[in-house]
Amino acid sequence: MGKILIGRMEVGMLPTNFYFLHREGSADAIAVDPGAHGDGIFAELEKEKLTVRAILLTHAHFDHIWGLAALREHTGAPVYAYEGEKHLCADAQDNLSAMYGRACTVKPDIWLKDGEEAEAADIAFRVLSTPGHTEGSCCYYIDDSEAGGGHILLSGDTLFQGSVGRTDFPTGSMSALVRSLHDRLLPLPDDTVVCPGHGAETVLGDEKAYNEYFAAGQ
Repeated sequence: MGKILIGRMEVGMLPTNFYFLHREGSADAIAVDPGAHGDGIFAELEKEKLTVRAILLTHAHFDHIWGLAALREHTGAPVYAYEGEKHLCADAQDNLSAMYGRACTVKPDIWLKDGEEAEAADIAFRVLSTPGHTEGSCCYYIDDSEAGGGHILLSGDTLFQGSVGRTDFPTGSMSALVRSLHDRLLPLPDDTVVCPGHGAETVLGDEKAYNEYFAAGQ
């Protein structure tokens, strides 16, 4: 079994990191947070000769879902989301899509529970509820150490390099976000590669040591 390879595309106005993961030597892939340009994302994945087997959402803000409908239509892949994000998935005002001129809601195919493990494209992932940026924000944790790929955290807008996501939008809470960092992410291995929703990737050990928001929860 080949190790997991991580691809990234910046999409949309902010921009947002769209990720695609697949095992070395395999054409099956997982897509994460198609925030815009779903047609373009699909075209790029076709060039890579990849077939999307699942689409994961870390949360339902407009800049993480605007490309979902097109990508889903092209691929037929099921959409996964954490069950705590049902409100924002269904509310175009609170997920900010209406405010930014293109009202959008989503209906995931599979609602995941906190701590639940699932698998797609031969990649096993675990859902970590990390409320704060939104009430239903989550991260996806992948332990690929047996295949030589280490540990991966798809952190959405919960954790960035040196910072965290905003909490001044509907259902956000800074106190909840700090608790999420301390209770859910702090126990993960220091060598975990963090793939955030915006900006550059980082390593969890560096964030534990230097990110002021981690220190705030201790």
